[in-house]
Amino acid sequence: MAKKLVIKVTAGADAPERCSQAFTVAAVAAASDVEVSLWLTGESSWFALPGRAAEFELPHAAPLPDLIESIQAVGRITLCTQCAARREITEKDVIEGVRIAGAQVFVSEAMTEGTQALVY
Repeated sequence: MAKKLVIKVTAGADAPERCSQAFTVAAVAAASDVEVSLWLTGESSWFALPGRAAEFELPHAAPLPDLIESIQAVGRITLCTQCAARREITEKDVIEGVRIAGAQVFVSEAMTEGTQALVY
């Protein structure tokens, strides 16, 4: 069984079910003592900004701010460098605890022994 889970979420409000599934799986894994690294890319990049997750709505889904809090309690959230740059998001803009990093860090995390990677 994987000891670490790396999840890349590419969807945001444009594909709410896919987006919610990624955050939910990350939060459940974190609550199950799995080391979690959640990567925000594409339209999910906006959720790195304060208040943006609270604007997300999907019936019968856990609120994104609660899921983010659960993930950050024991895991890490990373915003893609290129995605941030395209949206003019800088490190001073993101919620506390979110880092900005690029593809080489993602690949390094995903290729670590005992790691399972998922893309939503």
